[in-house]
Amino acid sequence: MTSATRQPETPAAAVPPRLIATDLDGTLLRDDKSVSPRTVAALAAAEEAGIEVFFVTGRPARWMDVVSDHVHGHGLAICGNGAAVVDLHGGPGAHRFVKVRELARKNALDAVRLLREAAPGTVYAVEQTYGFYQEPDYPKLHMEIPDFLAPAEELLAPDAPGADEPVLKILAYHPTVDPDAFLTTARLAIGERANVTRSSPSALLEISGPEVSKASTLALCCAERGISHEEVVAFGDMPNDVEMLTWAGQSYAMGNAHPDVIAAASGRTVANNDDGVAVVIERLLAERG
Repeated sequence: MTSATRQPETPAAAVPPRLIATDLDGTLLRDDKSVSPRTVAALAAAEEAGIEVFFVTGRPARWMDVVSDHVHGHGLAICGNGAAVVDLHGGPGAHRFVKVRELARKNALDAVRLLREAAPGTVYAVEQTYGFYQEPDYPKLHMEIPDFLAPAEELLAPDAPGADEPVLKILAYHPTVDPDAFLTTARLAIGERANVTRSSPSALLEISGPEVSKASTLALCCAERGISHEEVVAFGDMPNDVEMLTWAGQSYAMGNAHPDVIAAASGRTVANNDDGVAVVIERLLAERG
C-alpha cells in the first residue's frame, strides 16, 4: 500500500467536467448518514448545469434509500464497489439492476479458503443481488437479518439458497487484526482470483470479481456516454476509492480520508461533515461562469 506523500492541493480543472462521481459514506454523507441541504443544492445545481452525478458506493442497492430522493436525470448508481449498476428511479425496494459484474462462485470459494489459511479466525458473509447470507459467527455489522446462516462453503455451493442469484461480493471480517494489515494479507493470499478492498474502519474486507472496482465500472458507464476520464471529477475517503480517484481526471480526498486516498487524489477538500463535496462543486460551477 502507498503512503501519503503528496501535499494537499486543489487544482483548477484543465477540462470542463461532464460527470461527478462521488462515494457516499464518509464522503457525500455526513456521519449521521444525512445529505446536508447545502450538498442537495450543489448536486441539483450540477445537474442543472449539465453535469451528470453518479453515486459510486460499496453499499448494496437495498441501502440506497439515503440518496434515492436526490437522483436526477439518469437515476443510476454504481453499487457494491462496481459489482452492479442500479436504476434507482423506482425508489427503495423497487430498484432495477442494469449491469451486474459478478464474483464467480469458484473464485469466491478459493478466496474463502485462501484467506482462512492466511488469517485464521476470519468469518464471512455473502452479498448477492437480492439476498444477504452469512456465517453464524459473522458479527451483526449491517443492521439487517441475514436470509440464511451457514458456513461460507455451504453458502457458495451449487445447491445453496439463492444459488440462482449472482454473487456480488464476499465480506470477510476478522475480530483482532489491524485493518490495513488484514487488507495486505488478503491481497497477497488471494492474488488475481478476486479484487480485495475495504471501506470500513474495522477489519472488514470486500472481495469482488477480478478487475471489478468502482473505477472499472465507472469507466464502462462513462464510455457508454462518450465521457473521457479527463472529464470526470471524483470524490472519496477510503481504500475502495483509490482506483477511482487515480482514474479520474480530477479527484478529491476528503479531509477525513485514509492516507492512501490522500496520496492517490489530485486534490483535497474538507471533511464530509463540513460538506467537502459541495465545496468543490460550488467552486467548479463558479469557474464555469
